[in-house]
Amino acid sequence: MADFPGIVVAFDLYGTLLSTESIAVKLAEHFGQAKAATIAATWRKYQLEYTWRLNSMNRFEPFSGITQRSLNHALKESGVSLGQSEIGDLMKAYDSLSTFPDVKPALAEIAENLAIRPVVFSNGTQSMVSNSVRHSPDLAPYAQTFHDIIVVEEVQKFKPAPEVYEMLARRVGKEKEQIENVWLVSGNPFDVVGARAVGMQAAWVDRAGNGWQDELVDDDKGRPTAIVKGLDEVVNAIMGYYLK
Repeated sequence: MADFPGIVVAFDLYGTLLSTESIAVKLAEHFGQAKAATIAATWRKYQLEYTWRLNSMNRFEPFSGITQRSLNHALKESGVSLGQSEIGDLMKAYDSLSTFPDVKPALAEIAENLAIRPVVFSNGTQSMVSNSVRHSPDLAPYAQTFHDIIVVEEVQKFKPAPEVYEMLARRVGKEKEQIENVWLVSGNPFDVVGARAVGMQAAWVDRAGNGWQDELVDDDKGRPTAIVKGLDEVVNAIMGYYLK
């Protein structure tokens, strides 16, 4: 029988469990569908870029502030504006992003698998992530599936800084020599490469079916341990790794 050595599976939130593109529905109330989709994509682009720039500058600001500033940037780039009340409504809506279609059945399956200890692992603030997991219509029914919510505020760095993955390992009780039994599940290639760089396993969620394209690190550490088309394939991918 295969040995499943206390497997911890850390699910990224934004872009993996929750679709950041779904905020376009709220934006469309102000700008129409086509413009809203462009603003949503630009918002996400700058949200991530700001975290990477802050890492490079050795500075840290809460993700909630970064999210609002990147929204302001996206609006300006699109040549439109909103009042503070409308921006406040959008920030509140960010706590209720829609899940991807494969998430609900996957979490139902994961909840039944005693070999896996699932946690949420995010750049978001504790408040943002807790609100999303515990109060959003899509995720709230599965809140008890997760054993913990782990965010980067403790180390004042953002993904893919190595400190955040090392903190994750400590929080789930894994020593350095056990870090290979921590799995990141993420739809974000930069996140996958960051986890692999410190010795974690990583399953990349390739919903678009484009295949792995990131070429930053030119060895196995620059590639995911497993590639899945949706979260519904995660359990089989992880179990299959230990059954090889």
